[in-house]
Amino acid sequence: MVTEFLEEILTTVISFMIPVLEMMGVFVVAVGAAQSFFKYLKSGFKADNTELKLGFAETLAMALEFKMGGEILKTVITKTINEMWVLAAIIILRAILTFVIHWEIKQEKNAKHAAGKEGKEVLPDEKS
Repeated sequence: MVTEFLEEILTTVISFMIPVLEMMGVFVVAVGAAQSFFKYLKSGFKADNTELKLGFAETLAMALEFKMGGEILKTVITKTINEMWVLAAIIILRAILTFVIHWEIKQEKNAKHAAGKEGKEVLPDEKS
């Protein structure tokens, strides 16, 4: 009886937290996209702005972390194996996306750092 009660409380709390985490992820993407777009406008539509790309990539990675948190919580209240397979696929895809974004960020930072070491002039929009 106590276990059923605790399970019901856990299910209720998690069912509330999942959409909150999902909305946080959506909010992070929306705000990050708006900020990046305005910076892009201010730069005169320069597509080679490294800082702009890095900032938006980091924002997307953060949003994916929130979304993945919601998916992980869903695993606690999943009742069937089919739901679990779908959740596993979603988590794997989001993890791959996060990995690719982090890899891209690392490559951009390394390229920027190498350009600075070689004595190349770093553009004002690329300064740290």
